[in-house]
Amino acid sequence: MKIIVGLGNPGKKYSQTRHNIGFRVIEKLAGRYQVEREISKFDGIIAQLRINSERVLLVKPLTFMNLSGRTVQPVVNFYKIELDDLMVVYDDMDLMPGKLRIRPGGGTGGHKGLASVTSHLNSTNFPRMRIGIGRPPDDTIDWVLGRFSSEEEILMQEIRNKAADALETWIKDGLDKAMNIFNQT
Repeated sequence: MKIIVGLGNPGKKYSQTRHNIGFRVIEKLAGRYQVEREISKFDGIIAQLRINSERVLLVKPLTFMNLSGRTVQPVVNFYKIELDDLMVVYDDMDLMPGKLRIRPGGGTGGHKGLASVTSHLNSTNFPRMRIGIGRPPDDTIDWVLGRFSSEEEILMQEIRNKAADALETWIKDGLDKAMNIFNQT
């Protein structure tokens, strides 16, 4: 079993913001498959599907970004998965828009949602996918809670497709192959 967590903020107000790119990536992946079951549990929405024969859970925490760990940790514990089978997808201001990076672990880079996850899991040793949203010209909060321009949205649609491809590769062929293919472009 694999668990993919997309970080974001709940509610229509935030649905198209830069900070919600994690939600939008897992929604893109879910749209490629038949969702077998969807439940609300652990302060999140969990969709179950199969990719090849692998059972995959897509998780959207409903706790707001800075408290994401309050959803992730109970899901990981309930389903008794190893942290290698967890992938967290989130926005990153240190990457240019349209770029993605997959890593086997590491620090939080100041991302408060990821910091919540690492704190609740008491570990930084789990795969993550960073989606570039670029640096703001001024206020960080207004930037991450702002919407993409129409030109950026076209680029972000492409990156969501690419990110979904990378997640499928991770599930089917492993982390190393996903990093080798998708970290180069």
